[in-house]
Amino acid sequence: MKLSDLISLFLRPVVSGPTDLDIAAVTDDSRQAKAGVVFVALKGSSADGNDYAMKALAAGAAAVVSEKAPPADLGNAMTWIHVSDARHALAQCAVALAGNPAAGMKLCGVTGTNGKTTTAFLIHYLMKQIWHRAGMLGTVRIDDGETVETASSTTPGPIELQGILRRMADHACRGVAMEVSSHGIHQHRVTGIPFDACIFTNLTQDHLDYHGTMENYFAAKKAWFDAVAANPLGKKPVAIINLDDPYGAELADSLKGKLPVWTFGFGVHCDYRMNNMRQTARGMEFELNHKGRQFLVRAPLIGRFNAYNIAGVLAAAAACDIPLRDSVPLMANATQVPGRMENVGNAGGATVFVDYAHTPDALENACRTLRELEPGRLLTIFGCGGDRDKRKRPLMGEVAARLSDFCVVTSDNPRSENPETIIREIVSGMGGTHHVTIVDRAKAIHDTIAATRAGDIVLIAGKGHETYQQFADRTIDFDDKKEATIALRDRVVAAAKFRESLPPRKTHKPRRKDP
Repeated sequence: MKLSDLISLFLRPVVSGPTDLDIAAVTDDSRQAKAGVVFVALKGSSADGNDYAMKALAAGAAAVVSEKAPPADLGNAMTWIHVSDARHALAQCAVALAGNPAAGMKLCGVTGTNGKTTTAFLIHYLMKQIWHRAGMLGTVRIDDGETVETASSTTPGPIELQGILRRMADHACRGVAMEVSSHGIHQHRVTGIPFDACIFTNLTQDHLDYHGTMENYFAAKKAWFDAVAANPLGKKPVAIINLDDPYGAELADSLKGKLPVWTFGFGVHCDYRMNNMRQTARGMEFELNHKGRQFLVRAPLIGRFNAYNIAGVLAAAAACDIPLRDSVPLMANATQVPGRMENVGNAGGATVFVDYAHTPDALENACRTLRELEPGRLLTIFGCGGDRDKRKRPLMGEVAARLSDFCVVTSDNPRSENPETIIREIVSGMGGTHHVTIVDRAKAIHDTIAATRAGDIVLIAGKGHETYQQFADRTIDFDDKKEATIALRDRVVAAAKFRESLPPRKTHKPRRKDP
């Protein structure tokens, strides 16, 4: 591809130097700069790519793309492209050089505070059932149609993202389900990608350490829909929006006349309207009304929040040309989503669930869902991550204390912070309720499960699918599900040993009656 063709995709570029150059790749890492490669200088939180621009040119880079003007002594032989938004330019280069792989696939993106992973998993499940090959990209895993790997971030950078989409297209995937984070939107990681369906699940407090305010957080989500509406990139995209969420209602109203909007929820004005929901510990069912037709939806998931996720999934599937008559029956056999209200097991009549809930709203949803199962006691184990929004810590403490019979406050991923400091900030919102603090998360899980009684439900919240725990000086292997499974097994063994230690029952012969 010629450099001049790439430049035509940039926003108001000012070019110095030759543009009739062949380009094979783009990078934002100066160490990868060489002939035929464009280096895009990005300013990050800890380093500024502009400091390495001249080094990239010296290594043979075909051009530098930067938000800064070229140095006065650059010379005419080297190419410098001055742009207003380097991240936007990087995304456009990545799409073009990968051959725009998403153009030939049905692409469904999911954004929102909670529910992204579950929604993406279920859409991927439906796509695979219908089309046999489909890709998925999100918080938990990446499936390129042939191989599955653990994901390192919710929405990868544009170069990695386009490489993954390229693999999916090459592997004959007909559709892709992907999570779209607010960071990914704000940093232009999904710019230039043609979507068929864009789902908004909800918006509650999270990531304020990055966005600062809820208004900024919502603006980041809304920017994705606005961009898709302004430039559909050859597709006919549909916005799938949770109308019961206040931010969703505002988003839907703002898109009127700009983009087709399909809404879902329990409200009477929703295009995909749910009612008569019923659930047990094994799953749920509800009625879904759409255009005068009624469908009975069954799924092996629990929680009102999951009903929202399922309704959004069914609407998005329809936007990707999978009709309700095909998708609804398939939901009955959907698999559990890793770490999302996942039933780990039962011992002695006590059941353990692991959930990723790490925001006040998500924790409230999880606790309310489990309370609806009418447990003898709800025991909640949770913490909060370090180096993240501190304002939500007492809020999560308040939620857990209000909706649980007993709370065990422990470590999540403390990162660079002192775990005990984080725990104190959580406890500050709990008042005088029944709780204990156990810094060691493994001990918290084992001690709680060992103390359960028949009929109890244990909720282990916060880390969900994660298989690690991050501290200031190390990262260790840690999996809530594995720890809970071991604890449940130990409880069974302990109960068996106790029964064996009891004296044998005495058998009493009936007295003979005298004749």
